[in-house]
Amino acid sequence: MLQLVAKNLKNNLLWYSLGAIALGWGLGLLAPSAVAGSQKAIGVASTIVVFFMIYPMMINLDLTKLGGIAKSPKPIVLSLVYNFILTPLISWVLARLFFQNHPEIALGFWLVMLIPGSSMSLGYTGLTKGDLGLGAVALGVTFVIVPFAMPVFMHFLGSAYNVPVPIKSLLTTILLVLILPMILGDLTRRLIVKRSGKEGFDRIQPLFSIVTILGLLLIVTLIFFSKSPGLAKQWRMLLLLAVVTFLYLAIMFPLLTLADKAFGLSYEQHMGIAFLSTGKNNGTAIAIAVMAFSPLVAIPAATLPLFQIIFSILYVQLAPRIRRLWEVPANSPREVTR
Repeated sequence: MLQLVAKNLKNNLLWYSLGAIALGWGLGLLAPSAVAGSQKAIGVASTIVVFFMIYPMMINLDLTKLGGIAKSPKPIVLSLVYNFILTPLISWVLARLFFQNHPEIALGFWLVMLIPGSSMSLGYTGLTKGDLGLGAVALGVTFVIVPFAMPVFMHFLGSAYNVPVPIKSLLTTILLVLILPMILGDLTRRLIVKRSGKEGFDRIQPLFSIVTILGLLLIVTLIFFSKSPGLAKQWRMLLLLAVVTFLYLAIMFPLLTLADKAFGLSYEQHMGIAFLSTGKNNGTAIAIAVMAFSPLVAIPAATLPLFQIIFSILYVQLAPRIRRLWEVPANSPREVTR
């Protein structure tokens, strides 16, 4: 039963996600006063939901395998190149092309693109059966680098060196969506295996995917509910941001796929860094925009991840086809020697 439910949710994830978007946006438009008066509650609820979305995936993570990742740093290095070299370059070109007459929107676009580490990236990695251990390590390394890289990027974008970076927010995010779920997930895994054995663990394993997907749908609903009034007023700019986001991901996802395969990464390693290298930490971007700039700068930070959810889920849906790129048939002509 659990396997059937998990399979249904995964196979129809895009449609369920669109339903969650419609539900959240519709409720927000029907009750704008409720949206305005519940922002703090929504923030707390979102943090809790993200935690319980990641925690079940961490139960599947075998921490004893993390030591082996350090012996093969190539995926980590590639993720850093994607996040801190390739993405800034692509986003700079896109901003110059599409937001030349909207400097504050351009700055907001640059800002959110320069802060990788979406809290949902590990959830997507788990759903595509990627390397969660690699994803967790890469996410941690990224979070450590962001506070040091941000002033450099802000200087490059014409801002001062002393842009306030909410380090406390970064550390809190790492604790709540990475470290704590990892610790609790490992303890839970050990407890289940100890009490029920490996077979018992395998029987309830689909439940973890179900909880993660339901958490994903709930966080999508909350995001669109919390941003619904502003999204309705800025619909033209939203369309432009959607186009630019599509172009960015249409470049990044195929490029990452081909590059990772060319550099010898496995499918699991590729999925371990793919979503981390494309998803952005909108919470931190919004905090920096509000603290250092103007509310207009925060618009891309508040809306870009909404479109990234849709495109990331599409990539999740394409995972079986992407896996085939790494599968070389035994009778392939390349394997035949004469």
